[in-house]
Amino acid sequence: MQASGDTEEPPLPLALTRFHVSKEFGFLLPDPLTELPAPYGPWMDIAHQLPPLITSHQLRSRVHQMPQLSTQHLRGREELHLAHLVLSFITMGYVWQEGEEGTVQVLPRNLAVPYWEVSQALGLPPILSHADFVLANWRRKDPNGPLEIENLDTIITLPGGESLRGFILVTLLVEKAAVPGIKAIVQALGAILQHDEETLHRALGELAGAIEAMSEALRRMHDYVDPEVFYSVIRIFLSGWKDNPAMPHGLIYEGVSPQPMAFSGGSAAQSSVLHAFDELLGICHREDSAAFLHRMRGYMPPPHRAFVEEIQGSVSLKQHVLSSGDAQLRAAFNRCVSVLTDFRSYHISIVTKYISIAAAKAKARRAEPRASTGPSAGKPPSALEAKGTGGSHIFSFLKSIRDTTREGMLSA
Repeated sequence: MQASGDTEEPPLPLALTRFHVSKEFGFLLPDPLTELPAPYGPWMDIAHQLPPLITSHQLRSRVHQMPQLSTQHLRGREELHLAHLVLSFITMGYVWQEGEEGTVQVLPRNLAVPYWEVSQALGLPPILSHADFVLANWRRKDPNGPLEIENLDTIITLPGGESLRGFILVTLLVEKAAVPGIKAIVQALGAILQHDEETLHRALGELAGAIEAMSEALRRMHDYVDPEVFYSVIRIFLSGWKDNPAMPHGLIYEGVSPQPMAFSGGSAAQSSVLHAFDELLGICHREDSAAFLHRMRGYMPPPHRAFVEEIQGSVSLKQHVLSSGDAQLRAAFNRCVSVLTDFRSYHISIVTKYISIAAAKAKARRAEPRASTGPSAGKPPSALEAKGTGGSHIFSFLKSIRDTTREGMLSA
């Protein structure tokens, strides 16, 4: 990132638009495009048929017949994001079509080269990430209707039916619920610089309310996502080729590099929201967890990553609250830490239901004979039983970051 202005000048409060953060949508891409220009019809045709192509084991042959298209006709950030979304979904379907026992070692040139070029243009890795799966993968059914789950749909999908749709859209609603908290970060940092305790107190109240709303949104996962479908069908398509025993050597992107490359799969740790809240509240995670979270920042759109880093380099809220000696301010700060701890505890309970308990059931089922193979038949994966799709050891990681969040409370 370029330095912003002369270092002698006093620091200015953050401007959200500078970091491609929307006052209405937060980190979500505002009203994403749903169609690419006509030359990219071959990509869109495949992308719109992914579930049947994967379940009938025809996706790989369709990709092999796909023309190699130049990316030079893509204009602007919205077209690039849609192209990245489309190529990410096609890639995940291509790699995991036959399940974890039928993976490929090479992504063909006609897919790999444009995917790499679009990734380079956006500063994103060439794999499906949270930025594609959730932030850029939504549309309103009624363009004038509300941003509520009944009026929302995904742009591109994979096997998993209504449960996949629910998983994406509930996660999107968690992102939307965070928006007042993102704006509160800007207000809080500005208030510290201007010695405005009243605005700071109000901003911390907004932040706590937003985190509580995020927990409320996350609870809807139970209504929309079947644990068995998530674990046995959906999860493999979010898996990457780094720290995954099913693809220990990574993936060769033909025409890009002769050496295999390894990238982590999609993970909630790639969402910029909690990184931003952690930086504002001065939450310090333990070394191994912090290292994983830091690596996940490489999967964020670069402007969002820059926003998180700007908060990290800004004035310290925690030090300001400590040095103020203001008991009310300390209580407001601690409420933010407390509800963030609660959010992380609730996330652990969701992961327990959708991964740990589902994995135990899948293990029992794996002994049963099955007529067909591949994820479309619901053959549960085993390579990532104890890991997240990002490759972390999921429970030790989640409990570690929950516990270090709780340790961020300020004592009287």
